[in-house]
This record gives sequence, structure tokens and C-alpha cells, in this order.
Amino acid sequence: MAFARKDLLAIEPLSAEEITAILEAAEGFAEVSTREVKKVPTLRGKTVVNLFFEPSTRTRVSFEIAEKRLSADAVNFSSSGSSVSKGETLLDTVRNMEAMAPDVLVIRHSAAGAAEFVARRTRAAVVNAGDGRHEHPTQALLDLFTIRRHKGQIEGLTVAIVGDVQNSRVARSDIHGLTKLGAKVRVCGPPTMLPPRPEVLGVEATTDVRRAVEGADVVMALRIQKERLGRASFPSLREYARFFGIDRSVLAAAPPDAIVMHPGPINRGVELSSDVADGPQSVILDQVESGVAVRMAVIYLLAGGQGEWTS
Repeated sequence: MAFARKDLLAIEPLSAEEITAILEAAEGFAEVSTREVKKVPTLRGKTVVNLFFEPSTRTRVSFEIAEKRLSADAVNFSSSGSSVSKGETLLDTVRNMEAMAPDVLVIRHSAAGAAEFVARRTRAAVVNAGDGRHEHPTQALLDLFTIRRHKGQIEGLTVAIVGDVQNSRVARSDIHGLTKLGAKVRVCGPPTMLPPRPEVLGVEATTDVRRAVEGADVVMALRIQKERLGRASFPSLREYARFFGIDRSVLAAAPPDAIVMHPGPINRGVELSSDVADGPQSVILDQVESGVAVRMAVIYLLAGGQGEWTS
């Protein structure tokens, strides 16, 4: 089935068929990145504005590369040095952007619901590039894409997500996507970092990292959300690393063909030891590579791209 929505704001409202449609489209765009000339003319004449109100490196660059490979005109906006720093509201920023008739707005914002707020006030398609603690849908899609490429399928897999699940928009989006596609999800972390009612999300929760990793096909470590945490969340980074960090001894509880993931940036020696992050089971750089193909697919589908991207 085609992806017929105006916006991509979250994974939660999507059906398994809609998620699969995006992943299938991304397969075609992944091939573009292997060409000598990494560009297709499918969105020539379209304008995509990247509105980043939060610091970002991977996500912003990934979107920009995706847009340029689709031949769209990419315009980057950051709150620092803009009218936002002079007191302009999000609504006024959106109204000004709308007056310039962009085709797609990509927005990253510290407030949950910001992407939906924007989507309701613009005719442009809106892509949520992360909003507060809410969701980060394209990160989840690239994670699903990476898992499917390495494991062949998602249905029936066991995925362990370790870390700050409660505050992670990545974890929330990943859980929705994984469970919709038939994976079993375990979450693990200190009690202060686990959702209060994991059964509502359809996941199993534990505070024992070895139990979480045991038998898992995919082991995903999450970044410690220092900017969103209170001081009482855990005693220290050293103690977190001791009880919840994933090193070779912890990873040994998983099957030898288990893959290791992380949305980045990694706090080395805290969430992952370097020998795991750089080891043979790590697919972290594959996630980065997948991000371009997935974001190409999302923008193509929302912008109403024409023609075959594989030609």
C-alpha cells in the first residue's frame, strides 16, 4: 500500500503496512548511495526547510544529504542567530516559513507536540525530527531498516533496549515500530529510567541487564539523556556503567549473531564499551548509512515525488 499521509509525526499512529511501505521505498533509495553519482532528479523544484531548534549533527546532516540526493532545494534553519533568539515565537516562525511556500518542513524541537503544532498550521508536509520526550520517527524507521537488512525480518525477533527508556523519544518510537512489526521487546535500566507501566507499551521490563540481553537478537543501548535527567535518576555515570553498561561480558549472554545498536552519540565506557561499539557485532555505522535512505524515502513519499527513483 502507498503511504498517503500528509505528515510523518510519530510511529504510534502508523499501521504495520504503512511502516513497511516506507521501508520498502528505502530499499530503492539505498541503492542510490552506492552509485558514483549519488543523485536522482525525483524532487527537482521542491523546497525542503530544516527547522532545527535543538542541537543536532547526525539527524540534521542526514536529512540534508537525503534532500540533496533527491535534487530538492534544502534550506537549513537553526534557532541560534535567527529571529527566535530575538524572541520570535514558533507560530510566527512557521507563518513566515509558510509564506515562502516550502513543500516540506523538517522540525526538531525540545517541546513534545511541536511537530504536530506546526503540521496543523502549514500546508507543507511536516517531518518530526524529534520532539522533546515524545517521538523520533525517522530514527525508529532507520533502526527497523537496519535490523531487517541484517536479520531478514523483524517478526519473531527479541530486541533488548537498555538505558534511559523513560526519557528517550528514540526508545518510544522504536517500541511502537518493533511491536507493530511483530518483535518481542525487553527494556532494561534503573527503576527511575523505566516506564511506570511497561505492559501498556507491550514490553517486558527488567533491571537486570544480563537477563535483558540473554537470547536477544538485537541489543540496543540508549544514550543517557543528561539534558533531560534530574540528579536523582542514578547515583553516577560510573555506577550506571557498572550495572547497565554493555561490555563483552554482558554481550556474551546474547547469541553470537546478535547485533548491537545505538542511536548516537555514544558515551563510551558508559552505555557501551569501545570494544563492543567498534566490535564485529556492532551495526552502529550501518544505522547512520540507513538514515539517509530512510529519510530519502520519507521526504519522497511526503513531497509527492514523481518517477522511479531506481532508474
